[in-house]
Amino acid sequence: MNALIPRIAAPRLGEPYLLTPGPLTTSAAVKEAMLKDWGSWDGDFRAMTREMRTRLTAMLGDGSGDFDCVPMQGSGTFSVEAMLASFIPRDGKTLVLANGAYGLRAAQTLDYLGRAYRLLDKGDYLPPRGHEVAQILSEDPAITHVVAIHCETSSGILNPVEEISEVVYAAGRKLLIDSMSAFGAIPLEVSKIRYEAMVSSANKCIEGVPGFGFIIARKSELEAAKGNSHSLSLDVHAQWAHMNKTGQWRFTPPTHVVAAFLEALRAHEAEGGVEGRGRRYTRNRDVMVAGMRELGFETLLDNRWLSPIIVTFFCPADPNFVFDRFYGLMKDKGFIIYPGKLTVVDSFRVGCIGQMDEHIMRQVVTAAKESLDEMGVASANPPVAALEERAKLAS
Repeated sequence: MNALIPRIAAPRLGEPYLLTPGPLTTSAAVKEAMLKDWGSWDGDFRAMTREMRTRLTAMLGDGSGDFDCVPMQGSGTFSVEAMLASFIPRDGKTLVLANGAYGLRAAQTLDYLGRAYRLLDKGDYLPPRGHEVAQILSEDPAITHVVAIHCETSSGILNPVEEISEVVYAAGRKLLIDSMSAFGAIPLEVSKIRYEAMVSSANKCIEGVPGFGFIIARKSELEAAKGNSHSLSLDVHAQWAHMNKTGQWRFTPPTHVVAAFLEALRAHEAEGGVEGRGRRYTRNRDVMVAGMRELGFETLLDNRWLSPIIVTFFCPADPNFVFDRFYGLMKDKGFIIYPGKLTVVDSFRVGCIGQMDEHIMRQVVTAAKESLDEMGVASANPPVAALEERAKLAS
C-alpha cells in the first residue's frame, strides 16, 4: 500500500528538513517562483494579489462571501497585532485564552496597545474549555471580545475552537482566532465555526515562505474597524480599503514572497485543499508518533489533543540523553527539530508540516533511534515527573 503513495521530492540543495511549525521545508516550485522580479504597482502583480486574496477567502467554505482577505507585510505576529488593534475598539475588553506562548503573546500585545483584557491562563498544555469561557463571560459583562489560539504550538495542542465559539456567541460576544499554525490544514469553515476574524501567515500550512501574514475578516467588521488602529502600517481597515480601491498594497509588498505563496496556493488546491493537506499532515503525525513511541518516547498530550502540526515529546530520563547533542545528531542526519517550551519538564518538539510525507517521517524515527544509540541512551522512557504532569490532562 505504501508503494502507491507518491513520494515528495527531497530538497534539491540537500538542506535539512525543517521539523518545525514554520518556517518549513518548501517545494522546489515555490522556491523557483521567487527567481523573477515583479513591479509592485504593475497590473500583473495586482492580479497576483487579487488571486491570492480570492483563493484564501474561498478556503472558508460556505458563507465566505461575507468575508474578505487582507494581507499584511511582516511576520505572523505583525498580523496578530494588526487584527487585535483593528477589531477591538479602544474602549473594548478582551478575554484572552492562553495555554502557551502565543496566547500569552496576545495578552502582551494588548498591554502594548493599552487595551483592557482578562487572561485565562491554562499553563503549558491544558486546553481552555467552553464552560470556563462561559463562566468568565457571565461574570464580566464588560468583555466584548474573546481571543483563542487554534493550534498552540508550544505544546502541539489543537484547541477546541468550535466549543469556544458556541459559548462566545451564546453570550453575545465576538471571537477572534489566531490560526497561525493551523489554517490550510485544519478546517475553519464559517458555516460551522462562527468568528469575526482569523489570522495566519504565508510560511505555515500553505507551505509558502516567510514575509507576510493575512487577516480574513467579516466585511462588516472591516468596515467598522476604521479608526481603531494605533498604527499607520498595521491598520487593517486602511490596508483593506486601499487594496479594494487600487488593487495595490499601501506600502512596499514582499513581491517575491507573494509569487511563491501563489505557487503554494495552487499546489494546495491540487493536493485537495484543506482536506487533502490535513490528511497528509495527519498521516505524517501518526506514522512519526507510532515510531517514536516504539522507541520509548512519550508524547506530552493524549491522542485526543494531538494536532497534526507539531508534537511535543518528553526528553528521556536516561542521564546520557542531552538535548543539545540529540539536536546536533538529528541535524547531521538531515532533520532540524524544535526545542521544547515546557517549564516543568524537559521536552522537544517534532513538526509534521511542510514538504514531507510519511516516508520522510519513517526516516525521522530511524534517525532518532540511531542518535539515541550514538549517545548511549538505553531507554527513551521519560522521568516519572513528566508522566505525573501529563496525568493532569485527564483531570
